[in-house]
Amino acid sequence: MTKSWRIMLLIGTTFLMTVMLVGCDTQQKEKITELNQLSGKEFGVPTGSVADKLVQSKFADAKFQYYNSVLDAAIAVKQGKIDAAAYDEPILKNIAAKNPGLQVLPEMLTHDDYGFAVRLEDVALKNAIDSVVKDLKENGDYDLMINRWLPEEGQPKLMPKIETGSNGVLRFGTSAITEPFSFVDESQKVVGIDIEIASLVAKKLNKKIEIVNMEFGSMIPALAAGKVDMIGACITITADRAKKVLFSAPYYTGGIAAIVKK
Repeated sequence: MTKSWRIMLLIGTTFLMTVMLVGCDTQQKEKITELNQLSGKEFGVPTGSVADKLVQSKFADAKFQYYNSVLDAAIAVKQGKIDAAAYDEPILKNIAAKNPGLQVLPEMLTHDDYGFAVRLEDVALKNAIDSVVKDLKENGDYDLMINRWLPEEGQPKLMPKIETGSNGVLRFGTSAITEPFSFVDESQKVVGIDIEIASLVAKKLNKKIEIVNMEFGSMIPALAAGKVDMIGACITITADRAKKVLFSAPYYTGGIAAIVKK
């Protein structure tokens, strides 16, 4: 092989490798703006959740990576390791607001209503919860509350001070790992949307609120056993759960959504 042929072969090989690398890079940097673009893509979901099954109901060809938390999955999205992470829409919005470079797609995989739960026979407490939520929506405070806990950018704002009553105690069971609904803030207090609404219910009943933090899976058994009076932590209202507890009217409509690289 002559020297000129070797040079031409080297140039041709270099050009081919460059085209291949550019092609791979373009594929990795595909801008995802619509849910249907995620068909066949790789999702990150928290281990032990049902998010993977819900994704498969929409995209049967989806692939999955499993993470210890939804935040870990979202970070993997930001690092380009996976295409999207799937979980409850308001929790993903909270993550996106605090992590520039991520966005939640507007179209959701599923639609769900979140509610508080009381014992089946505790109709009076259910009615009190419904009344508080109805008043919040009618007087405009509901929107202010949602904007406070779910800002488009940055951290949730501080929990407002709510003076509760003194005629007994309302024991509110929650799982403080569902920011912005229920979580532990920098001062080590349990705060969030659910805590604010539960505090307003206690105020309406002229009772002092007692927050009982527990594992998510322990909330319904604790309620049934009478250890708490009311539970809430981004709980999806389902027909199966409604056989065991009495749900309030929905106070937030969300569902399973996808977070992607902006």
